Amino acid sequence: MTEPPKPDPDRDPVASGVAFTPRLVTPTGPAPKRASDMVRPDVIEDAALVWRDGVITYAGPAWALPRSDLAADGVEVRVDGAVVPGFVDCHTHLPFFGWRADEFESRLSGLTYRDVQGRGGGIYRSARLLAEAADEKIIEFCLPLAQEMLAHGTTAFEMKSGYGLSVEGELRQLRLARALAERVPQSVSVTLLACHAVPDGWERAAWVDAACRDLIPAAAEEGLADAVDAYVEDIAFGLDDLERIAAAAHEHGLRLRVHADQLGHSAAAEAAVRLGAASADHLNNAGAEGVSALGDGSTVAVLLPVSTLFIGATRPPAQELLDAGAALALATDFNPGTSPCLSMPEVLAAGSALYGIAPLTGLTAATLNAAHVLGMSDRLGSLEPGKRADFVVLDAAEPAMVAYRPGHDPIASVWLGGRPVSPAT
Repeated sequence: MTEPPKPDPDRDPVASGVAFTPRLVTPTGPAPKRASDMVRPDVIEDAALVWRDGVITYAGPAWALPRSDLAADGVEVRVDGAVVPGFVDCHTHLPFFGWRADEFESRLSGLTYRDVQGRGGGIYRSARLLAEAADEKIIEFCLPLAQEMLAHGTTAFEMKSGYGLSVEGELRQLRLARALAERVPQSVSVTLLACHAVPDGWERAAWVDAACRDLIPAAAEEGLADAVDAYVEDIAFGLDDLERIAAAAHEHGLRLRVHADQLGHSAAAEAAVRLGAASADHLNNAGAEGVSALGDGSTVAVLLPVSTLFIGATRPPAQELLDAGAALALATDFNPGTSPCLSMPEVLAAGSALYGIAPLTGLTAATLNAAHVLGMSDRLGSLEPGKRADFVVLDAAEPAMVAYRPGHDPIASVWLGGRPVSPAT
């Protein structure tokens, strides 16, 4: 497999140019965007986007473009479609190894996700597959997936552990994530999913002890993780466990994230807000208290519509969250069991069809707000001077076409740091 080039200013210092487009659409200003601010990204007709050394210097009307902003050695391109920020996928379960299509068939025959997990499938099966595979085999399996993500417009994404299910196993998965990040061109954030499932042979409380005492400190000391996550569910971990994980994450300077209210109501959404989490993810069964808390707090509500579609889950209160003033992000939940989808355009389509999220709201949720979840919104997620020139050229001038045409590839080209990376341009 030929890996796409990773932007390298030392190797190729010239990454300057201008793109002229009939329409540039981007959120602007401080992140995260909330409620009505999400539906009003800047829409600039007959626009120009200028970058120098991979950093945006101008984004505005072409007629107002200062010619002095153009680099003599830069590229100049004229495109027919809209230019939007590169998509940021803030919730994936890469790296993993192997697929679980037979579990999909089992659910179609009547088994629930809980049934599959209880029979040793689900998370436990992915943990076994990961443990049995050599490191390089795992990297070889994941690299084409990251390349496919790039082709679908994903210029930054998150990776998680959670399939290690032992202290050393989780650290190994984090090291694999960091190794994979070095070999893909996208920007990557890594999350330690310290509490995903109770490992075989462990009591729940004992595993939480080990996660707080050994795992989180080791991951922080080695610089393997940017955040810590916990899966709060009746088949996984409880609010008391989350409190302990949050305290350990805070002690070691790592952001907190929470899998909240996916399979049933657990009050994890409001707990995530109270604990200062960067995000509460899933939220299919969030209650009125959780919606209100997310509307008032700083925690971003990350919705995962393809996961909802794939397992037939309850739809989250998306409109109620917007009405309450919450900041929404959208992501794939890319994993081999409950959301084997890596395409952010498909996420936008599913978010509109399932949740009623307007296309421009979805664009903000899939770019600037998602970058904020990963702590990257100071440099990614919007097309503004000072940010990296990560952008996508669509094959249509109207961004709503992305959500309107599920299954259609809307990506004409992808640029990272001002360089075309997919396809060759």
